[in-house]
Amino acid sequence: MELAERFLLDALAYLECALGFLCYVLLKLVGSPYGRYASPRSAFRLPARAAWAVQELPSLAVPLLACACAPAERLNRWPNCILLTMFLVHYAQRALIFPFLIRGGKPMPLYTFILAFMFCTYNGYLQSRYLSQYAVYADNWLTDPRFLTGFVLWLLGLLINIHSDHVLRNLRKPGETGYKIPRGGLFEYITAANYFGEVVEWCGFALASWSIQGWAFAVFTFCVLLTRAQQHHQWYHEKFEDYPKFRKIMIPFLF
Repeated sequence: MELAERFLLDALAYLECALGFLCYVLLKLVGSPYGRYASPRSAFRLPARAAWAVQELPSLAVPLLACACAPAERLNRWPNCILLTMFLVHYAQRALIFPFLIRGGKPMPLYTFILAFMFCTYNGYLQSRYLSQYAVYADNWLTDPRFLTGFVLWLLGLLINIHSDHVLRNLRKPGETGYKIPRGGLFEYITAANYFGEVVEWCGFALASWSIQGWAFAVFTFCVLLTRAQQHHQWYHEKFEDYPKFRKIMIPFLF
C-alpha cells in the first residue's frame, strides 16, 4: 500500500509538470481569464474576496486534515516539519489574510474559481502527503547548503510577494478609479514583481525539499505565472504610452 501511494505521488508530480506546460500553451492562446481580462459576459461570477479565500483554502485545509486523520509518520523529523510549515505559512497568508486586504477587486468567473480550487486541493494533497509520510532526510539536512539556500530563497520570495501585493493595493488613493503604473520595489525593474516573488518562493521551497513534488510545484507556478506576466506586460505597454521601456517582464535584467 505504501509503495503504491509513493508511486502515485511521483506520478502526480510528473503530471503536475505536464499540466504546467499545457497551461502555458493554453493561456498563451486564450489569455488568463481573470481580473481585468475576465469577460463581462461571464454568466456566473463570484465576489473577489470570497473567491480568493475559498479557492486557496484547500492548500491549507487538506494538509491539516491529512495529518489529523492519519499518523504523520515523518513529521517527527525537523526537516519535514519545517518544510510543511513553509508550505502552510504561504497558504495561511493567501487564504486567511490576502483576500481580506483586497480593495474592490473584480468578480471572478466561476470556472476560474473551480480550476484554482481543484489545483489547490490536488497540490495540497501532493505536497503534504509526501512530506508527512514519505520524505526522508539526513539528520544534518537543516545544515545542508540546499536546504539553507532554499529556505532563504523561500523567505525572500514570500516577502517580495507580500510587499508587491501591498504596492498594488495602494496604487489608488481612496475615491480614485482606473489603473496606474506600479512604482516602487521591484516594480521599478519588472512588470510582475508579485509573480516574481512567488516563483522565487516556490523554487526555494523545491530546493529546500529536494523532491520531485517540490520541483513540480515550482515548474507549474513558473509556467502559469509567466503567461500572466507576459499578458500584464503587453497590457501596460498598450494602456500607457509612458510605461517604462526598460522594465522586464518577470525576471530582473533578463526578461
